[in-house]
Amino acid sequence: MNERLLPLSGPLLPPELHGACLLVADLVGSTRLARLLPLHQYVALMTELIQLLILHFEAHGAQILQHQGDAVVCMWTPEDSDRAVRAALDSHARAANLSLAALLGQHLRLRVGLAVGDVISGPVGGTVSAYGLPVNLARRLCSAAVPGETLACPALPRYAPAARLGEREVSSLAGFEDLGMVYRVLDPIFQGVRANSVSGMKAG
Repeated sequence: MNERLLPLSGPLLPPELHGACLLVADLVGSTRLARLLPLHQYVALMTELIQLLILHFEAHGAQILQHQGDAVVCMWTPEDSDRAVRAALDSHARAANLSLAALLGQHLRLRVGLAVGDVISGPVGGTVSAYGLPVNLARRLCSAAVPGETLACPALPRYAPAARLGEREVSSLAGFEDLGMVYRVLDPIFQGVRANSVSGMKAG
């Protein structure tokens, strides 16, 4: 039983911190779908979407931490933040092209949040979990994103310098009220020479 729990920190041996790039991807309008579709169709759709996203992020090198209903949480090393950015933007198309959704007459859209920083991770109840401000910030950014958008924390350009980013104003991020500006991941994600501005947004 003990090996399934994160070790409690002693006064002289705190748990080891490590850098990570956290991603949270969440389905837009899941409650509407739950009310609209028969339950068996809704469950089948959610199951296929979550499986698709897990396989997609794993193919980009992510460690899957958990999924909560219609949301997936996963993690990369900071050095692999560029892979996380690619996976984030590509996930929108993967969800939009889900065949079962089209069969049911639905168009799925995601919100995605990315944050980089120090976390503590380990097994909890048989599942790997991570704790730290990047986890919370990725969730907040995901919630603040509009449908089809990926928002990233201010630290991301340092770890994914080739990513094409645009500044994005945010407000009232619970627990992160000091963040007035974050980044929106632009498409195409990477470019050789960055444009000075895209659709009125400064290049990051």
